Amino acid sequence: MFGNLFEEEEGLSSTSFRGRVAKGGDEPPPPRGRSNLCGIKNQGGTCYLNSLLQTLLFTPEFREELFSLGPGELGCLEDKEKPGAKVRVIPLELQRLFASLLLVDQQSASTADLTNSFGWNSSEGTNQHDVQELNRILFSALEHSLVGTTGSTFIHQLYHGTIVNSIVCKECGNVSQRQEDFLDLTVCVCGVSSLEEALWKMFVEEELFEGNNLYRCAQCDRLVTAAKSAKLKKLPPFMTMSLLRFSFDFAKCERYKETGRYCFPLTINLRPFCEEADGDDSDYSYELFSVIIHKGGCYGGHYHVYIRDIDQLGHWEPPEEEHKPKTQKKVKEEVKQICEPKLQEDDPLSVITAIITQEPSKSVLLDQLGQKLMDKIGSSWSKKFRKHYGPIGKFLQSHSDVFMLVSNGTRVAVKANPPSPVNDPVGSAEQATNSDPSTPSDPGAADTQPGLDQKPEPEQKGSHWFDFNDSTVTSIRESDIEKQFQGKESAYMLFYRKTQLHRPSEALNNPKYKVPLNLIQMAQEENVKVQKMREEFEATNNTVELRLHLAPSFRLENGALQPISKEQNGSTTLSFDRRKTVGDLRLAIYQMQELWEGDMALTVARSLPAGLHLYNTVTDDSVSLYSAGICTNSELFVWNGREVRGATVLTGAEWEPVLLNVVRPFLGEDGDQEEEEEDGVKCEEARGGFENGGPGLKREARGFAGAATLGEVREALGEPEESLLCQEHKGGKRGEQGAGEGGGASGWRVFPPDDMQRTLKELSLKDGDALLVLEPQSFDSSVFTLNGDVVTVTTPSDCRWLQVEFSPHGGGVEGDKEKEERRKIKVPATGSMLLSEVKQRAMDELQLQEQPPGAQYCLRQADCIGKLLPPVCEELSVRDAGVRLMTTLNLCPGNTPKASQLFLHFSVGTEPSAGMEMDIIVEKTCTVKECLKEMLDAVGLDGTCWHLRRLDWCEEVGEPIMDEDASLSELKINNGETLVVTEGQLPPKGFLKLSVWLYLDPRNNSALSMDFNHTDNGLTEEQMLEVVTAGKTHGHSPPLGASNIAELRNAGQVEISDEATLEDLKIQVLTLPALQDVCVPTTAFMRVWQLEGRRLARILRGQQLTLKKLKLTSGTDLCVQQLLKEEDLGSKDVMLNVKMGVPGERCYYPPEELVWDATRDSSPRSLRTCLAAHYGLSPDSLLLAKHQPDKHTWEEISSWSQQVSKKKKKRKAESLLGAPFHLKDGDTIGIKNLLIDNNRDFLTLEDERGQQRLREQAEQRRKGGEAAGPDGVGPQKKTGPTKSRKPEVALSINVGVFR
Repeated sequence: MFGNLFEEEEGLSSTSFRGRVAKGGDEPPPPRGRSNLCGIKNQGGTCYLNSLLQTLLFTPEFREELFSLGPGELGCLEDKEKPGAKVRVIPLELQRLFASLLLVDQQSASTADLTNSFGWNSSEGTNQHDVQELNRILFSALEHSLVGTTGSTFIHQLYHGTIVNSIVCKECGNVSQRQEDFLDLTVCVCGVSSLEEALWKMFVEEELFEGNNLYRCAQCDRLVTAAKSAKLKKLPPFMTMSLLRFSFDFAKCERYKETGRYCFPLTINLRPFCEEADGDDSDYSYELFSVIIHKGGCYGGHYHVYIRDIDQLGHWEPPEEEHKPKTQKKVKEEVKQICEPKLQEDDPLSVITAIITQEPSKSVLLDQLGQKLMDKIGSSWSKKFRKHYGPIGKFLQSHSDVFMLVSNGTRVAVKANPPSPVNDPVGSAEQATNSDPSTPSDPGAADTQPGLDQKPEPEQKGSHWFDFNDSTVTSIRESDIEKQFQGKESAYMLFYRKTQLHRPSEALNNPKYKVPLNLIQMAQEENVKVQKMREEFEATNNTVELRLHLAPSFRLENGALQPISKEQNGSTTLSFDRRKTVGDLRLAIYQMQELWEGDMALTVARSLPAGLHLYNTVTDDSVSLYSAGICTNSELFVWNGREVRGATVLTGAEWEPVLLNVVRPFLGEDGDQEEEEEDGVKCEEARGGFENGGPGLKREARGFAGAATLGEVREALGEPEESLLCQEHKGGKRGEQGAGEGGGASGWRVFPPDDMQRTLKELSLKDGDALLVLEPQSFDSSVFTLNGDVVTVTTPSDCRWLQVEFSPHGGGVEGDKEKEERRKIKVPATGSMLLSEVKQRAMDELQLQEQPPGAQYCLRQADCIGKLLPPVCEELSVRDAGVRLMTTLNLCPGNTPKASQLFLHFSVGTEPSAGMEMDIIVEKTCTVKECLKEMLDAVGLDGTCWHLRRLDWCEEVGEPIMDEDASLSELKINNGETLVVTEGQLPPKGFLKLSVWLYLDPRNNSALSMDFNHTDNGLTEEQMLEVVTAGKTHGHSPPLGASNIAELRNAGQVEISDEATLEDLKIQVLTLPALQDVCVPTTAFMRVWQLEGRRLARILRGQQLTLKKLKLTSGTDLCVQQLLKEEDLGSKDVMLNVKMGVPGERCYYPPEELVWDATRDSSPRSLRTCLAAHYGLSPDSLLLAKHQPDKHTWEEISSWSQQVSKKKKKRKAESLLGAPFHLKDGDTIGIKNLLIDNNRDFLTLEDERGQQRLREQAEQRRKGGEAAGPDGVGPQKKTGPTKSRKPEVALSINVGVFR
């Protein structure tokens, strides 16, 4: 009951799959399984309802009482819409459902009509509810629905019992009694080990009223000692026990599930718990017949039910793998290991396919797929696969070639997977034979064969147990019930029936017993309808559409079969039953082709770009089409098996033809209108147009066998041996002659002589690849140039142009007026033309000479989003500048950089934003300092307190450029790069700029803090900072549990080399003006903290370690603290603040600093021993806890044993430096001495007030308000994410008024 499988997946529903359902239309419901019992479909969250309904169905007395009510009392469902008609819809729908479950041949029935009669909407089917609550509400609804009928009391007669509660006065003996009815007994689970023990406490043990809890006796008229007890007065025929598995933890304020062992008997005698015990044992004896099981936690899970088939309606067989003889099991396992590949748990396609194919029906309900996946691999889809493959619904959609939805989109199945004509068709056909639908066999035949020396286990007589799990019904053993005594999957409701209730012999194996005739007739009609649907679906689903290609209509050309006539392609479509044999198909084709003479071969074919190609020939006439791998849309070539029109046809995957574009030089005349595609641009060949019109290329599509060598291809093309064959070159670099080069040229790589003996497959040539064929005299033309093994082909003359767009305002966002001013012209150009000439031609065409004298213009390209790129260098040619012909250049106002110059963007102060950048042109040999000066001059700034920074890969301001004397080219600053002019003097190379804060600790009363306090009392708010320490308290006599806020004051900044040691840093810090009057004996009396945000993060240790090894970077905040004694912490030493609890009070003594050496042992035992030595106590008498200042809670530290890893089977080390405590410098440890302090609660009043503030802030956030901080000012971050749960909805059933 995990809700809708696709609830998380953005509205995905089964209708989105509807296009991939099997072509037979809606699949009919599958028939019942081996158990011959019917399950119930889950509507998304109705497993609790399904479990209870199955229990009521297999309660024969309830079922027969319900069936005894006829239409005269209940009305007819057809009249329910008529005004004034009293139709009792709920009992009628329940009758129909029970009849369908008993008599209709289907795997599972739907409860949609029943839940509609409850008044539930579509969302109610996905809400999770409690089955114990449903049991009471459903019985109440039935009682209200049956008012005024003969069945108005049958629920009371079957299920209602009476309890008598008695209170006996110990003074006068007066007995006060009160009776109460019960529908089910709610029994306790917590603190008891079995059902009998719980009943004993309820009905045998007495509760005494004594001491401060006295009873007022009506006869004595005063408070007296009394005894209270309860007894069962009236026992119903059916006793329902509801187990209180769910409890509430008042300390944690949360619900939890009792998962401990709780036994219950198969038969129970209630005589000891009854008021009157004079009858026979049979009057008090009950036997178990149903166990509703809950799997999961208190906020969600899944229900299923174990039921004893009292009327023996189902077919019970020993559970799988248990009834097989040992020899049989061993043989089956060996065969399975050989025949089945090992399940790849990391491949979701393999896992889901295995789950579906292992089901008897070869399909799985969508709402059960997630649960079956968890049972298979031990992990859910979200944890295992969602990160890499997305939601499971979308995964199924993306693999529509493997999976399809059937049964109106409620089930997922695997499509028939025929063998590929390329990959091992014979083996695939043999494998398919095993699942041939034309040769059905007993699926359990192999499993039920006895071993050589063992006899099969005889089926047990009498009623048996079954597991009803929504749509699935399986056989179980009676001993399996014991598995539900404990754990997350455990018994939740128990149903007992009196052993006196015997069933008549005519009811056994008779599902029609006492079922009304109208319901039997309805079920028979439904069976006829379903059977007809199955037959139609089976016929349609096994009909395949075949495409037959007849040999007389084809010829062999270019390594592939081509139709002789385009109007008549020689193909015909044939619909055929795939269950029939290949021989039947051959006979049908003979009948279609009356004029066919000689042998007939059927060969699997495939249409490729080069033409039709043949693969394997089907030779065995006795196998079915399914076994032969022939499915819908398969193509078959009908021929004599040897030749087509006198030409031998080569078959098989290795001879697959490849369609190549053969390119040859073409000396065309004006007026030729052939269009060719070169470098992704369509251009007309030799059509004339601009100057120097000249030769081009001609393309022709030709097919060749994939196993043909390149030499054979040259021979087939009729080319001499000295001809060159070239492949289009795709690896050229900018600036080199090759593909992608500016100027409209393309590059081709010449095949070396050794490649002439290699096949097209070996050369990795595929459909659509181009092959240039050149004769030696071709290089006499200016079109082709040979340079080494690369041939350059110059673009034809009619493609030699550039489009120039005039942008009078330099591009960017323009208004309508500016759009009108934009003009475009085409300028004739070649790859060797200088860009300065292109610009001049454009300016002449645009008549820009009339513009104001001295106006400068430049040519700029634009990127894919329209942003202008840096101006191109006009001293270069079109090809050398990397400008492709037939592209657009923007003519914008501005200067043009020379080949020795760089065009740079820059901004001042902050990271650049669109439209706020400025441009500058500088020499490549210019130094960083000179470049900075030119930028400052351009914006009118002066001074030396500026430096340059580059942008990082996130387009944010990065590290400063440290070497100001280096040139821009040496620093690899490229054309068009953006630099940021930042205020502040640049620290020397290799130096760090660190901010220093002073930690004010009033406890020390030190000169460091006192002198600083007297130095400057006029500090601004920016120079003062409150820092959260790890739970410290401050002051000479601080209130216990004082605030965790310490005050820091800014002491200035230091510049120091990253090669300096920590000791050097401390010495330099003492030279700051704010600390000049402070005198410490040595630097060991000073502690340096690293700050992260507002928190003291870690202590820097290692006096001789360099700042680089300490991983300090420029801009780091440090905090200095004076000590009263020397300190030299090791790498694994942890400085803790320890506080001993005041016995009997909710407060602590002032904290002390303790250095714990965790080098050799970081376990809780080591810390407890260290603290015991510090305080002179026994380690076993100490209770420890770590303070969490963010949450105002304490986390108790115990000598726990971590779980053993299932994969490594190795015990993990117990370390407080790791999860879950992560002890670090400055953490606060609370200590309780259990010898003198019984209070194990570490919380103080201050902690409670802090928790209250957090709750108030969370409530304000929930209401949409802004939460206040601890001091009442400013927003605070969330303390941690909380898992949201769906709101609980009350369960209700709407009933009409029948009184």
